[in-house]
Amino acid sequence: MQLIETSLPEVKIVVPQRIGDSRGFFSEVWSVRDFAANGIKTQFVQDNHVRSPLKGTLRGLHYQIPPMAQGKLLRVTRGAVFDVAIDIRRGSPNFGRHAAAVLSAENWYQLWVPPGFAHGYCTLEDDTEVQYKVSDFYSPEHDRGISWDDPDIRINWPVTGESALVSERDRRHPRLSDQLDLFEYHL
Repeated sequence: MQLIETSLPEVKIVVPQRIGDSRGFFSEVWSVRDFAANGIKTQFVQDNHVRSPLKGTLRGLHYQIPPMAQGKLLRVTRGAVFDVAIDIRRGSPNFGRHAAAVLSAENWYQLWVPPGFAHGYCTLEDDTEVQYKVSDFYSPEHDRGISWDDPDIRINWPVTGESALVSERDRRHPRLSDQLDLFEYHL
C-alpha cells in the first residue's frame, strides 16, 4: 500500500497494490494493520455502493456531526470521479480549504476522508460506481451538508451549475459561512 499526500495533511490518497496475471488481478484494498501502520486508525462499520448512470452527477458536500461523525474510505470500481474533501474544523489552519483527486477504476486510487471533513464528488464518466467504507452508521439527525458550489471554498468542479446533476436535497445545503454545525479543531 502506498500513501500519497494531498494539500490537506489528514486527507490521503491510498494506492493498494494490484497483483495480476492472465486471470485478472488481486488487490487487498483494506487492512486494519497496514492502515494503522500508516497512521490511519479507524474501524469501519458499514460499506456503501453507489451507481451514477450519467457523467456530471454531483453528490455532496456531506458530513455527519458528532457523536455520529464519519470517516470515509472511497474507491471507484467502474468509471471515474473528481473527489473532494473540505476541512470544516473551526480553528484549523486549513479551515475551508479543500483537497481534490481523480479516483478511477483505472488508477485504483482510494481517498481517506477523516471525520471533521465534508466530502463530495462528481462523476467523470457514465455508469460510474463508487464503493466506500464509513466509520459510523448513517444518522439522519446528524447528517449535514454544505453547498457544493460555495464560492468561498472555490472548488474547480468539472461541471457548471447548469450542467451538474444535483439532488434537490444537495441544492438546499447552506454555504460554509452559514453552517452552524461544524467541528472544532484539536491539536
